[in-house]
Amino acid sequence: MRANKKKKRTWLRVTGIVLILLLIGIGVYAYSVYNSLTNAVETMHHPVDRTSEKRTEEVSLQNKQPFSVLLLGVDQRKGDKGRSDTMIVLSINPKLNSVKMLSIPRDTRTEIVGKGTEDKINHAYAFGGEEMAMNTVEQFLDIPIDYFVRVNMEGFKDIVDAVGGITVDNDLDFSYGGYHFPKGEVTLNGKKALAYTRMRKEDPRGDFGRQIRQRQIIQGVIKEGASLSSLANYSDIFSALGKNVKTNLTFDQMVSIQKNYKSVGGNIDQMTIKGNGTRINGIYYFVVPSDEKERLQTEMKTQLETT
Repeated sequence: MRANKKKKRTWLRVTGIVLILLLIGIGVYAYSVYNSLTNAVETMHHPVDRTSEKRTEEVSLQNKQPFSVLLLGVDQRKGDKGRSDTMIVLSINPKLNSVKMLSIPRDTRTEIVGKGTEDKINHAYAFGGEEMAMNTVEQFLDIPIDYFVRVNMEGFKDIVDAVGGITVDNDLDFSYGGYHFPKGEVTLNGKKALAYTRMRKEDPRGDFGRQIRQRQIIQGVIKEGASLSSLANYSDIFSALGKNVKTNLTFDQMVSIQKNYKSVGGNIDQMTIKGNGTRINGIYYFVVPSDEKERLQTEMKTQLETT
């Protein structure tokens, strides 16, 4: 990528991976911007020691093969590794020119691969980091999980502030964390955005409502980050990403995605999981029926061409 490369449009609007790809296409007009970008990507890079059991050979981004990404939104606080309160699986197919996006409820009951027990799916990250989370989701959906993007939600406020704040369309009047969020358009700084995404118990939709708000925040960051006004803040943006985002994607792989998959952004299918809330031994779980799990697996396998 040359320093004077023109600004590119983001290829995916409502996902965590775009949080990284966005920064590649923000408008690299000078070497100092490019240098800050590469430094941030190096800081974000976090390889994992695993091989997908669902892949006979590594996916080729150069050859435009379908691939998957697990987005982990981790509520990590000082002295605490945290749990993946947000788990979103993205399956990208350039031939079909589409993206399937599936939000997995944090309380979903499933086998935790590597622990040999059934538990809430978000506990996989707490038990074994990205590797166990990827392996557990891979088994739950019976598809290969190729890459991950982990976002520290505690530090996400720095990213929101770096782009100058965001505006969201709130559909539920509520108060949380010392802030009031009325219905309609709400302007949020970093701290307010964090409180906005954390509220769950007052929402009649529970975790599903929080997932909606989390996606709104990501969309808001993308919109502001892609604007010309944010170019002056590129150093703050790259710094915030470097501190709060980790991924096993390399710089070259990000460039390949930007080059070969950017057209898929116009067709995003947001999938939902149907299930029932129940208590087992006094603990609340979200239980997905076998026929619903089979439906999800079939749809994802078709998208990834692994059937």
